[in-house]
Amino acid sequence: MRKLFLSTILVIGFVRVSTAQDFHYSQFYSAPLYLNPALTGSTELSRVGVNYRKQWPGLDQDFNAYSAYFDHYSFDLRSGIGVSVNSFQETNFNVNTSDVSFYYSYNLQIADSWNFRMGTQASIVRRSAALDNLVFGDQVDLFNRTISSTTMDNIPDFDPYSYLDLSFGALLTSKSFWLGSSFHHVNEPRLSYYPDDNNGYLPIKWSIHGGWNFPLGSNQYFGSKFDNMASVMANYKKQGAFQQIDIGGQLLYRSVISGISYRGIPGLREMPNQDSIIFMLGLKLESGMVIGYSYDFMVSNIGSQTKGAHEVSIRYQFFMGDPRSRNQRSRILKCFDFMM
Repeated sequence: MRKLFLSTILVIGFVRVSTAQDFHYSQFYSAPLYLNPALTGSTELSRVGVNYRKQWPGLDQDFNAYSAYFDHYSFDLRSGIGVSVNSFQETNFNVNTSDVSFYYSYNLQIADSWNFRMGTQASIVRRSAALDNLVFGDQVDLFNRTISSTTMDNIPDFDPYSYLDLSFGALLTSKSFWLGSSFHHVNEPRLSYYPDDNNGYLPIKWSIHGGWNFPLGSNQYFGSKFDNMASVMANYKKQGAFQQIDIGGQLLYRSVISGISYRGIPGLREMPNQDSIIFMLGLKLESGMVIGYSYDFMVSNIGSQTKGAHEVSIRYQFFMGDPRSRNQRSRILKCFDFMM
């Protein structure tokens, strides 16, 4: 009963705040287009990938996120183009937000090893819900731990609807350093199912992210050369009243990727936010395939009940065309070649 009650309260809270806060990936660099439109074509390769996240599997009803994307860099146009499909689902009320997004970025070389990228994103989003099991405050009896079947609240018709969503981003890169910023939902699309609700809109989400690579030398094993590398990275995001930071490090040793990071803002008095410690493990194969898994170990008070989150990412990176004709293979940005 306790688990069911906690599940109901958390789901109600998530549905209420989902209009004001985006879903997030712990492996944010494994979902590059979702993080920043300026990351389109950032590897200077062609890239295809998928992401899956299962959040709060310890509850009777959980949350799932799916993403698939493709991007390509054109050296002639100094531009990146891409497309992605994303879907975010809450299983109890079947709240589903899905989108098809199109991306464009332009790469401006400002020095020998420095580049500045600008990107834009246009999304067609469709939102639906089957809220037959929606619970309002006057239905919950905390003393008897029961939920009434009747409510005095006005329940609208939750018909599916679509809207246009616009986003922008910028990215500064060198051989070992990168710094980016993105602004999502700049047109603040309306989300409310109530026709007369003028406050139900999606606020702008902005983020700042960056990192630094530290080469650790190369090793020769069984005729293959492995580049070892360590990276530190951070991603700060704010949307409406919500703000959060991810900070951590990753190590590429031979073909194995390992990492640990922390999500939250400890010591924030207005809205304490200590979320998770995230453990990562992955493989970077010579074929261009990168496979990653991460687990969010929640350090908040609800962590023991919700059981954190699982996340899987797979992407394949390849050079379209003959690299010898342009000698472009050496220009691959190593930071986005393996980052999770």
